Amino acid sequence: MTGKTRLTLRIDLDNGARLGPGKAQLLALIAEHGSIRAAGSAIGMSYRRAWLLADEINRMFKEPSIFTRHGGKSGGGAGLTAFGEALLARCRQMELLSRAALADDIAWLEDKLDPGFNAARAPHPADDEG
Repeated sequence: MTGKTRLTLRIDLDNGARLGPGKAQLLALIAEHGSIRAAGSAIGMSYRRAWLLADEINRMFKEPSIFTRHGGKSGGGAGLTAFGEALLARCRQMELLSRAALADDIAWLEDKLDPGFNAARAPHPADDEG
């Protein structure tokens, strides 16, 4: 893929949960920052929204992906469990495999794009209804 074209992978699981780039990014940022608050802040997400999403991730599977430590002398924080690390690694692997599998098709689509078209300025069918 070239330019700004992105391939986004979202998996809709049997239990109704969804696993996509937002949850994978939150997991990665929790691992990086050691904090749900800092992870959320890094992507412009409120602490409450980040905490609710982290809680959802923890409830999606048979075992939790994120652990938390309550404050005290050493302070609080969060990180990934062994399962959370494996989940994040598999998410990243699935993204890479998807990109590789679809690279030729994406390149074909990019080659066929009309450079004069701007989706942000294009009228939408719903705009004509009224």
